[in-house]
Amino acid sequence: MSVALRQVEANGVELNVALAGEGPAVLLLHGFPHTWQLWTHVLDGLAGRYRVIAPDLRGCGASARTAGGYDAGTLATDAEALLDALGETSAAVVGIDAGTPPAFLLAMRRPDLVRRLVVMESLVGRLPGAEEFLAHGAPWWFGFHAESGLAESVLTGHEDRYIDWFLDAGTLGQGVDPAVRDAFVHAYTGTEALRCAFSYYRALPESSRQIQEAVRTARLTVPTMAIGAHPVGSALERQLRPVADHLIGHVIENCGHIIPLHRPDRLLGLLEPFLAPAGSTGQLQHHGRRQ
Repeated sequence: MSVALRQVEANGVELNVALAGEGPAVLLLHGFPHTWQLWTHVLDGLAGRYRVIAPDLRGCGASARTAGGYDAGTLATDAEALLDALGETSAAVVGIDAGTPPAFLLAMRRPDLVRRLVVMESLVGRLPGAEEFLAHGAPWWFGFHAESGLAESVLTGHEDRYIDWFLDAGTLGQGVDPAVRDAFVHAYTGTEALRCAFSYYRALPESSRQIQEAVRTARLTVPTMAIGAHPVGSALERQLRPVADHLIGHVIENCGHIIPLHRPDRLLGLLEPFLAPAGSTGQLQHHGRRQ
């Protein structure tokens, strides 16, 4: 597999973008603590049929570290502008973790641009359906990251241990390839890199407001697949079902949060038939099944 890295200006921000393959566009949006290398083990499988576009989101990896713009609405505009800059007028959009809310908003705003939507291991704002998942409160790091200036001041100099905790927990103790691990640690080392990462959490109230406004005025008409693992499970599917016209859900068993690195073959097994241009949307009304 040949991956080309390019710097692309989108929405006034220089984004580092990994490009591979040719064909219909597939845009991959990572979360925390990831870079485009989150998709390392699925790029080969997708690049044989598609033009894979995997950016470092603003503030992450080798993309520009901006003062603001970490709300889901601005990130959706980043993604839209990136596709436009690369000459794409249609794309399947795949988001995980912090990449899910902007993927969702992009599909809500531009159903003419997003031909398929895949969202994984995240919640979409405060939409109903996640009550069971949130019964004991949000994960502990949400509050820690949200307090302005705190987490980066505590963690600077200890980034490797902190990132390792997420990579271990996110693969149920299996860990990730050393080269990918090292890339993630490098990407999130330094006070400014951490500030940008935690700005995603600090923007969550605004992102939630944007999502509420979106579902108040429109429905999700794009064919959508929600994929869960541990710990989110089917909570995302339950959030989306009341607002989506064409939704299928899956939960991958014995799989940690970082699905593309922990169970890439299972993920590809779900993506390949769903993303296929000739795929039927009629089946999307069925409830999900476990993998």
